[in-house]
Amino acid sequence: MSLLVAGTLAYDTIETPFGSVKDVLGGSAVFISIAASYFTTPVSLVGVVGSDFPKGEIDYLESRGVDMEGLQVMEHEKTFRWGARYHFDLNVRDTLFTELNVLEKFDPVIPPSYRKSSYVVLGNIEPSLQRKVVEQLAVKPKLVVGDTMNFWIHGYRSELEKTMKLLDVIIINDSEARELADTPNLIKAAKAIMKLGPRVVIIKKGEHGALMITKDTIFSAPAYPLENIYDPTGAGDSFAGGLIGWLAKTDDLSEENFKRAMIYGSTLASFCVERFSTERLKELTYLEIHDRFRAFKDLSKFDEAVALT
Repeated sequence: MSLLVAGTLAYDTIETPFGSVKDVLGGSAVFISIAASYFTTPVSLVGVVGSDFPKGEIDYLESRGVDMEGLQVMEHEKTFRWGARYHFDLNVRDTLFTELNVLEKFDPVIPPSYRKSSYVVLGNIEPSLQRKVVEQLAVKPKLVVGDTMNFWIHGYRSELEKTMKLLDVIIINDSEARELADTPNLIKAAKAIMKLGPRVVIIKKGEHGALMITKDTIFSAPAYPLENIYDPTGAGDSFAGGLIGWLAKTDDLSEENFKRAMIYGSTLASFCVERFSTERLKELTYLEIHDRFRAFKDLSKFDEAVALT
């Protein structure tokens, strides 16, 4: 089924306890699109870059089945840049710099060929821009998935709440859920967030996996135990890409298929963190994805105990 992804394309500069990289490919639209492309194509991308963005990266995305008609290239402008330093606890990071550059002028325009997309993912951009993407669609999508962050929750609350009314699914981390709902308990937070619009709340918990919470269901997806984690940047977006890619491939929004999609999302996220930037995602094979998906199933598999007497 048709899938539209709107978000950022970026140059990232990353420092972790295990190494550092400068000006590597990043951005929510990039990670989501690559991850989703392992399940469904074409992926229709909406975003903006400057004239400094390498043609080779655009060619790579197109080779993965990503339709780049919705990419705006601003001549004589610079691409969005972001830098961060991660601590030994990779859930903690310090932002070193944020250079919005082309994002300051970004006005998303949805090409006519994208406007009947059945599945939509709104990566982490300003809430009013997320809303503008949905408002340009010609038909109501089967599923709209959105992401946000503390910056928008704190400084753009009114705009965010307007956008959340258009979302079927929101994907946020645990600290964002607590801040958005103003409660420390994640279950209570999810229920409060559902009252703002989304019927499915997915809470990312880093190395502790992710929770999917609906009106009637709580499902916990484990994190894959890795010995080598180099860079968590993009893991959340890879999760979103894997999840929406599987849902679009199967065109099945049942509760059980959402659970499978959660595991496929976790599978893509687990590969993402094994290398810096998009390096690991670029070299993945379908066999590796299948094998790790099965390994995820085995993580929580056990036989039912004999009844106590």
